[in-house]
Amino acid sequence: MNDERISRRRFLRGGAATLAAGPLLAGCLGGGTGAEGGQTTARGDTEPNDRTFDGWLEGVANADTLVDRTDASDVRVRVGTEGNGGYFAFAPVVVRVSSGTTVTWEWTGAGGAHNVVAEDGSFRSELTGGEGTTFSHAFDASGVSKYACLPHQSMGMKGVVVVE
Repeated sequence: MNDERISRRRFLRGGAATLAAGPLLAGCLGGGTGAEGGQTTARGDTEPNDRTFDGWLEGVANADTLVDRTDASDVRVRVGTEGNGGYFAFAPVVVRVSSGTTVTWEWTGAGGAHNVVAEDGSFRSELTGGEGTTFSHAFDASGVSKYACLPHQSMGMKGVVVVE
């Protein structure tokens, strides 16, 4: 009977230690929140996105995540990925980069002809469906850049580059 109590005590002590360490481990694993209340992640990671960017991403498939690529000087976005009822999406839809980063859009060859056109007119690619075609734009100033594929914009083929 004495051995049973020792085992139970050891078990309870181990459980209490695990519970006490839980919040400490959660902080180390990136489960905390940043100064603006958003979830913090390591660079290159994906985090939840709850911003619609003034309604630009309302109803856009796969817009619920943001990819942090502030660690890269060249970032790739795929054009013609699955979403919005076919191959009418960008991947990632929302990407965060550092000022001075070049974003290169690369066509998958799926979904017909696509283009990449900034809402504010600051960049515009040719309309093409060729797999492997690329278009690049350097983002030198902080801010939000909204863009779309004009033929499929009404279907939700839109994206956002957030520049820090």
